[in-house]
Amino acid sequence: MARYIRHACGFCALLLAALLVNAARVQVVESGVYDGNPANRRATIARYGQPRGDILVGDEPVTGSTDTGEQLRYERAYKDGPLYAPVTGFSSQRYGTTFLEHAGDGVLSGTDPMLSVLPLWNDLTRRPSRAGNVVTTLNRAAQEAAYRGLAGRKGAVAAIEPATGRILALVSSPSYDPGQLSGNGEAVTSAWERLNHDPEKPMLNRAVRQTYPPGSTFKVVTAAAALDAGVVTDLDERTDSPDPYRLPGTVTRLTNEADGCRDTSLRDAFEWSCNTVFAKLGVDVGARDMVGTAQAFGFNDAGLRIPFAVAPSTFDPHLDRAQLALSSIGQYNTRATPLQMAMVAAAVANGGQLRSPYLVERTTRHSGETVAGSGMHPVRQVMNPSTATRLKELMTDVVREGTGTRAAIPGALVGGKTGTAQHGVGNSGVPYAWFVSWAQADGTLEPRVAVAVVVEDASADRGEISGGGDAAPIARDVMRAVLGL
Repeated sequence: MARYIRHACGFCALLLAALLVNAARVQVVESGVYDGNPANRRATIARYGQPRGDILVGDEPVTGSTDTGEQLRYERAYKDGPLYAPVTGFSSQRYGTTFLEHAGDGVLSGTDPMLSVLPLWNDLTRRPSRAGNVVTTLNRAAQEAAYRGLAGRKGAVAAIEPATGRILALVSSPSYDPGQLSGNGEAVTSAWERLNHDPEKPMLNRAVRQTYPPGSTFKVVTAAAALDAGVVTDLDERTDSPDPYRLPGTVTRLTNEADGCRDTSLRDAFEWSCNTVFAKLGVDVGARDMVGTAQAFGFNDAGLRIPFAVAPSTFDPHLDRAQLALSSIGQYNTRATPLQMAMVAAAVANGGQLRSPYLVERTTRHSGETVAGSGMHPVRQVMNPSTATRLKELMTDVVREGTGTRAAIPGALVGGKTGTAQHGVGNSGVPYAWFVSWAQADGTLEPRVAVAVVVEDASADRGEISGGGDAAPIARDVMRAVLGL
């Protein structure tokens, strides 16, 4: 063979080897770069090429998929979208995912490796597994009762099973239909703009992403700190509490809405929500123990996930004595999500133990086979068991004969605490109405539900608004739904 032919053959072999090396580089080494390139639509087309898995409440899906016949074939659909929007969030071909749609996206889109029975074969064929489902902890009746109770008013409801931490209801109002954002057309863009510029903020998840001054509902925490620290040893012993109470180091005088708060006992002060008593108690307990108790309940925890992130509730650790007094009645810089205040009520109901709240019971394959369960959820002792017993007694008195009588349920023992939280410049805003509670059906061994309700724009004059009048009936209906009463 002529030398130039041998050279040509060698050169061709070299080019072939270079081509194979480059192909291997593109397909193996840099495959991730090309897969993630925004110009590569194959992943997006594949993502929407099969129906998305469902989010279930009980055994019934509250989501679905619609076959559009277009290149991005399946769009997300929602059943009772506004009712479950604070839980599901949205899954949009244009704007991505939020809440459970985001946290469970691997299972719902079929990309989670745990869904595959033969993962190596799927890796070789690059075929996605059939999408799985996410089963929530929600109680459908409780969710509906909370949504119906708010009736479109700005506010939120969170309900927890005290013994386990299972979230039974999570409602935010006003709400929206996440199905409006599912596709990628002009209607979706228009809906996105409208929802984001709506002054009522329907896409804001007020139950877990909005914090409020908790007002007098925070007195549950202050009472727990005082009892644990031994500042109060007898619920019926008179306290040294002037009315009005001058905030330490200032000339500001704190007063009460109720009469008869001067030197009254902790029982009566709790029942009639005496600000002066609890402000002084917070100062007597001291900043260190007040901060420690608040943090044991979950305040200042920036890592809470249910599984999506929850806005941290806050109790300022750097306070002078006047600020501590105001913080101890749920004002100043103290802020809480409704979920956090439901956790406070749950800890009291559960003997002083607090289970971390969670929203996902299990994830399953399309066939229903469980892929992952909820697992063990951390528990911490928030207060002494004896303190929890006495707080249950105080909360029961509030519902039996105090400010929370509208939460009473025949056939059940109910404990609660009302709250009216001031806000705005010079407290000029309409106060927020709060109610936190728990309920135990007669003949049962332990409370089955703890609830927190906040109503932002309660339909009452400023002087008439109260957690007992506006929020307590909503909590009552949620508790009745859970108890089956």
